Amino acid sequence: MLTEEAAIGAANYLRGELESERQDLDVLRRYATGKQALPLVVPRDAPAEVRELARVSRINLIAIVINSLVQSLYVDNIRVSDSAGPAPSQPADPNSPALDPDAAIAPVWDTWQRNRLDRGQAGLYRSVFTYGHGYNVITPGDPTPVVRAVSPRRMFAAYDDDEPDFPVMALEWRKGRGNFYRLYAEDNSGDIGVYTLGYDQEKKRFALLKVAPLGMIDYVPVVRYVPYDDLDCDDEPERQYPQGSALNSTVAVLTAGEVAPLMTLQDQTDVSSFALKSAEWYSAFRQRYVKGWTPENRAMKMKAAASQLWTFEEHPDDIALGEFSETTLDGFLRSREAVLKYAATLSETPVHELIGELVNLSAEALAAAEAGRDRKVELAKTSLGESHEQSAQVIGDLMGADVPPDIEVVWRDTSARAFGALVDGLGKVSQMLGVPPQALWDRIPGTTRQDVERWKKMAAEGDSLGQLTALLGQQAAGAGGAPSPNPDGTTTSPGGVILPRGARTA
Repeated sequence: MLTEEAAIGAANYLRGELESERQDLDVLRRYATGKQALPLVVPRDAPAEVRELARVSRINLIAIVINSLVQSLYVDNIRVSDSAGPAPSQPADPNSPALDPDAAIAPVWDTWQRNRLDRGQAGLYRSVFTYGHGYNVITPGDPTPVVRAVSPRRMFAAYDDDEPDFPVMALEWRKGRGNFYRLYAEDNSGDIGVYTLGYDQEKKRFALLKVAPLGMIDYVPVVRYVPYDDLDCDDEPERQYPQGSALNSTVAVLTAGEVAPLMTLQDQTDVSSFALKSAEWYSAFRQRYVKGWTPENRAMKMKAAASQLWTFEEHPDDIALGEFSETTLDGFLRSREAVLKYAATLSETPVHELIGELVNLSAEALAAAEAGRDRKVELAKTSLGESHEQSAQVIGDLMGADVPPDIEVVWRDTSARAFGALVDGLGKVSQMLGVPPQALWDRIPGTTRQDVERWKKMAAEGDSLGQLTALLGQQAAGAGGAPSPNPDGTTTSPGGVILPRGARTA
């Protein structure tokens, strides 16, 4: 294993990278949660009501975009081809028994369920779309490996261009019983170990606490998830932001994920909303004025404010009455709506989800309105599905189980297509193309792996009853025939029932 000095040196390097990257990711986190800085158009010495108007003017359109994507991704099942066998590089053994697909995938699905990934997968996808990537950390456990989704704000992984599937080493910040870190690294001999280190905030140094070798695998068990591949994501130029900017430092240009491209549109929406609220507060109503007269006390001022008809007993010719017209808010509303529509186009989010307009759309029209988002989700499914399959291979290696190479995840269909039309299409596929109905069960929207397994069991039981009924029918049909003798002295009736010696049929 690594020496204590080598482990601490690696942890120091990775922690520096983690802290540097976290500064950028914290900006994305604030925008994703609606806690971005107030618009800079608000003066620092502005009255309290102005600053409060700016605070409530932050309309978080980015959260709508992220939620729309996360809610479209849900893994219902993990399956493998019925003809699954050895890898193409391995010769097939004709004497080996046929591989049962369900038995081959059972260890992976059991691990999925025991780690409650039906619930945990949503947090992983949210991290992926917010920051551009996320991680699954898979470690040995009893009775199954432990799978944890980790945010990139808590982990930094270093990769080699020649081996992009798994990192060379990774550091995870844990906040369990105390403030400590876990280093996943490979030593010079190729052995993988998990190093637990404590960190002293005052002395700014690590201390090695525990070492746990991972003898079952020869790679770092960290799987990276990305929504799509970007070959230049690790080679971004740096930009100097203006002094006083929300970023307020020289940071890498933020491009990955869904938050970074929408940050400027989010700022525009905040400024438009602030201008709208300011107009509503100060000038959205008619205001009356009097020239040449001042109320003597607060009571007279309140009486004048509530009066519909004003009269003055002294010097009426020296007093002038007038009013200011209210400010029209239509321009502010149209400006904000235009920004939201542009954000919908840029993010490929259905417009009706951002501006809230949905009037009597048919299922076909709704599907057309969401076509762009569906294409984006399909692209993400391809990339995230490969990462899930990579995680399944790690689970199999830790459990000593042979996971077939053609494993794939089954995503839930969350599109806007009508359920009846989809089921009708599946029925036509079965009837016209000869596809077995059981092969289409997992394509029914909302169907889980447990549903498919229960249906298969019910179908098998139904077939058993059918076979028994057919056998009894055959026996009844052949009851009038003559029995056939057997070499051992028994006889077989025409219905197929073996009769003992001396038995007779009526």
